[in-house]
Amino acid sequence: MSHLQPTGFLANPASGGGPGLLVLHPWWGLTDTMKALCERLATEGFVAFAPDLYHGKVAATIKDAEILSSSLKSEQVKADLAHAVAFLSDLTAKGVRGLGVIGFSLGASYALGLSVDDPDHIRAVVVFYGTRKGDYKRSKAAYLGHFADTDDYEPASDVNSLERALVTAGRPVTFFTYKGTGHWFFEQDRPDAYDQEAAQLAWERTVPFLRNALSY
Repeated sequence: MSHLQPTGFLANPASGGGPGLLVLHPWWGLTDTMKALCERLATEGFVAFAPDLYHGKVAATIKDAEILSSSLKSEQVKADLAHAVAFLSDLTAKGVRGLGVIGFSLGASYALGLSVDDPDHIRAVVVFYGTRKGDYKRSKAAYLGHFADTDDYEPASDVNSLERALVTAGRPVTFFTYKGTGHWFFEQDRPDAYDQEAAQLAWERTVPFLRNALSY
């Protein structure tokens, strides 16, 4: 059974197939930066899909982002993510043992939750400056984390707690902190926060991690 494409943005590699990656947007919404990231991942051979959790809305200011993110209903998000997983699984190349998910800030929390809620599909998780409390013993994923040096939204204590939880659950985990950076350092449309050097290094660490974790 094939699943209809959910609301979101899909980028396919030139080969037409490959490992599937979900890209979960930050609280700004499905911005052009997130769409460009999907296209960049496609050039690396991944089928990248970014579900639009706001269903067409995008925030231009922190106040707007706070309103949009606070309006999300957990059951609706879970349904949207389940639909996205089913859709992406249909497109994933045969022989790939699962899906990867990359989450940014708000999306990182959902990516981490998805790895517990759907352990049979999610095998690789990359988070950018986002955490989630909880028990990860149900997870079957490997984890890579990119965190800011100074972050008003994600304190080091939360990052350390997440790392401990993943280690306790016996999951492979590697976290990096990027000196001199703040929240949103990977996102080019946040000029006050974007750090080109740190973003490039994070990218160079992310692609091989995903290929290895998804046996590609």
